[in-house]
Amino acid sequence: MGYFVGGLWTGWGGRRRIEAKQLRNLRRLVEKARRDSPLFRRLYEDLPPSDQIELGDLPVTRKPELMDEFDDWLTIRSLPLQKAREHLRDIEKVGVPIDDVAVFQTSGTSGEPAIIVLSETFVEYAYGIMLARFERYHRKLVRDVRKIGVRVTITGGNGHFAGNGFNKLVQRLNPKLAKGFGVTFVEAEQPIDQLVDRLNAIGNVAWIVTYPSILAILVKEKEAGRLLVEPALFTTGGETLTADLRERAGLAFPSLKYGIADPYGCTECLALSFECSHGRKHVNEDWVILEAVDEAMEPVPDGTLSATVLLTVLANEVQPFIRYDLGDCVRFDEDSCPCGSPFRSFRVEGRQATLVRVGKVTLSPMVFDLEHEKAQRIQLVQTGELDFQVRIQLDEGAAAEPVFQKVIESVKQVFGDNGVEDVTVRADEAPPEFTASGKFHEVVPLRSTGS
Repeated sequence: MGYFVGGLWTGWGGRRRIEAKQLRNLRRLVEKARRDSPLFRRLYEDLPPSDQIELGDLPVTRKPELMDEFDDWLTIRSLPLQKAREHLRDIEKVGVPIDDVAVFQTSGTSGEPAIIVLSETFVEYAYGIMLARFERYHRKLVRDVRKIGVRVTITGGNGHFAGNGFNKLVQRLNPKLAKGFGVTFVEAEQPIDQLVDRLNAIGNVAWIVTYPSILAILVKEKEAGRLLVEPALFTTGGETLTADLRERAGLAFPSLKYGIADPYGCTECLALSFECSHGRKHVNEDWVILEAVDEAMEPVPDGTLSATVLLTVLANEVQPFIRYDLGDCVRFDEDSCPCGSPFRSFRVEGRQATLVRVGKVTLSPMVFDLEHEKAQRIQLVQTGELDFQVRIQLDEGAAAEPVFQKVIESVKQVFGDNGVEDVTVRADEAPPEFTASGKFHEVVPLRSTGS
């Protein structure tokens, strides 16, 4: 209730009140980090006093360096890295707190997975601030969807990832609250026909929460007539939702009364933003700072695409994320939103971890057309700077050679159109793979452990 009422009060006060609240919360977090985190005590030892700190005074932080000093990073001394990793190795402990904190992990798309530690107060923040940002539209949406049927989450089931783990955590902490947001969990990694059968067996699916890559699979199955569910709402996250996929999903699922919600968040900050009734993403700026910056980590003007984005999570005092390089490309809107919200809005236009770098050329995964009428899934895997492999899950009875040949020709054509020469593209008999968290990336770039 504190986050809910405080969130309403801050929003009603407009930009002046938002910025004042944000600065107070930043200085409080910096003081906490200086006092209780040995790592931040060292990082901030030459900076001005906490009650005089401005955001630009603080250094940028990155995942590899923070993970290297995990034991000194946290503001608690009761959870060393070894203990956290032992907990994460036990699949039976998904959503089970260690003492009074919850532990999750990221999928490690850009290199080493990060271990994320959340306190009970962060769970309170996530739900309280979400309710504070609800418009009348959202309240009606939730009521209608609950009447129609059940909410289904399709995400990774083979690890301590936030999609499944956060729901289980809330069930443990507050069963009554969890029941109100009742969720049926479906594993994304299972074969497509089993996934379709599972959804069809549920029947009254009103709301599906998943990744855009899984949505693309559901759209294809709906177009083929195999998927029978008629949801009123999709919510996607964790990947970039393209305009083409949004349009195609709308045509495949005419039942989508409330369309596709696509709020921006990450395991480091699950309640980073909210999506308003006009479809814009707004930052929860009283408790989150999101900075669009260039390659030199300097702010870019609104309307300019950033080279990366820096995240500061003001609601997590256990594991300080302060000016943390997320690696995504965003563009803040120059105009105010028609919904009337005083919180700044932005668009996500790319995730650095998904970009394909071939020599001096950088390509978006969206330039590759990885579909074939006789294939269920197609995946392009970069194995070297100029080397790629194509993996295909064929439809039953389909001949492999002509499908591989056509897909490889299409991929080579994309490289040629973008001035990339001497690229090798081979067929790989291995099946397409999911990430550890259950995402399916059609294009898997060469990983860099330094990002």
